[in-house]
Amino acid sequence: MSDVKKYVMTYEGVRKLEDELENLKTVKRKEITEKIKVALGYGDLSENSEYDEAKNEQAFVEGRILQLENMLKNATVVDDADIPTDIVNVGSKVKVKDYEFDEEVEYTIVGSAEADALHFKISNESPVGNALIGKTIGDVVEVQVPGGTCKFEILSVTRE
Repeated sequence: MSDVKKYVMTYEGVRKLEDELENLKTVKRKEITEKIKVALGYGDLSENSEYDEAKNEQAFVEGRILQLENMLKNATVVDDADIPTDIVNVGSKVKVKDYEFDEEVEYTIVGSAEADALHFKISNESPVGNALIGKTIGDVVEVQVPGGTCKFEILSVTRE
């Protein structure tokens, strides 16, 4: 029997996945059904690229729906009240000094399903996120990343 992966998430992350799932089930499924109907009207399916494209999109959407349902079914939600403000944990906002670039950066530690590097939301499973988990203000952390070693000093820890 295989181990089921648990997804650690914040309430915001769960809401985001639920919204995406709802959109895929209601809006996207209807759009794809219409595309398939239109493509079927073009006749011969053996040379019908519109039909093939619509069926591929349908397969992708159905796969994403299954993935989202699985993630939500196996989600462990972190309650804001349970997030400590003195130790880095999932849901923490962490201000660090990045020694390589000599700048302060603020990361939010989230579960892997919520990670968004453009918005400085890093996964607890990423090298940097994993290294910061469990640390406190003043700790200096060195992290092996694909580009080498990064060094951070934790300046503050707050709730998201």
